[in-house]
Amino acid sequence: MKSLKDRNFLTLKDFSPDEIRLFLDLAASFKKLKKFRIPHDGLRGRNIALIFEKTSTRTRCSFEVAAHDLGMQTTYLDPQASQLGKKESIADTASVLGRMFDGIEYRGFEQARVECLAKYAGVPVWNGLTNEYHPTQILADMLTVREYFGEEKGRKFVYMGDARYNMGNSLMIGCAKLGLHFTACAPEKYYPDAGLVEECKAWAQESGGSITLTEDALEAARDADVIYTDVWVSMGEPDEVWEERIRELNPYKVTIELMNRASENAIFMHCLPAFHDYETEIGKKMGERFDFRDLEVTDEVFQKYRKPVFDEAENRMHTIKAVMAATLGYEIIAR
Repeated sequence: MKSLKDRNFLTLKDFSPDEIRLFLDLAASFKKLKKFRIPHDGLRGRNIALIFEKTSTRTRCSFEVAAHDLGMQTTYLDPQASQLGKKESIADTASVLGRMFDGIEYRGFEQARVECLAKYAGVPVWNGLTNEYHPTQILADMLTVREYFGEEKGRKFVYMGDARYNMGNSLMIGCAKLGLHFTACAPEKYYPDAGLVEECKAWAQESGGSITLTEDALEAARDADVIYTDVWVSMGEPDEVWEERIRELNPYKVTIELMNRASENAIFMHCLPAFHDYETEIGKKMGERFDFRDLEVTDEVFQKYRKPVFDEAENRMHTIKAVMAATLGYEIIAR
């Protein structure tokens, strides 16, 4: 197994199953230390840059709290606070930041942007989300599955909804590498890229997992251990796509009927934010415009299964802490 020190964290495609499990083991150890308030600030004196071309609640808070727990200082760069790709090229920005910081987080648009940062920075670069991949979220998801089922391997993991982008892609990769049975359930036009599907099938064959694509929501939910969904309209997409997504993805909304077809101890998961009621400005606006009370999950399901969702949200912090610690050379012994 390659050392994790000085490695970039851009997509789980770059890591072996054992390396992914090492991140999870480290995260579990850090979570115990945090719970018992045991200091673990072995990266004092380090500084990291947090570049957010797309804003976030969970990702920003996770990186900042995790960094501070490890003893590091953070500098937050929002879309207005950086010249990235505007007055200064990504390569030049990376070269500058790499001389000032020990690590760089990027959350934004095309994967090519974070890949370019990694090429020129000379320090570890971590992907906080791009259009194509969301690897830190998948580590949090897998840690949550491990906590509920003892281990992740062998579990039936069903993703309902639009599986073409970062969450569908990254969940499929993570499940394939760790030996889960992954199902993407959606209309065919919302399936993941065919080339990526074939890559994942090869990894799944090695790990004992499997990859299934289906349009049959009732059959997909049968005996599932995890039913997972995400918002149907991503950040930055125009209002015009709402009507099409609502019409085409409504049969894949996670309902009590679907949860009742899952295994007895099944959990519901969502990377958040979730449109399950009118308690958000966007949810209320679009709900009244298109006449719906909820979108990808009903409020009944969300409230009944909310604990795993918020365990999953908390685990963002612990897994991100593990990624930064391992790639910056501070690994702890699992306790």
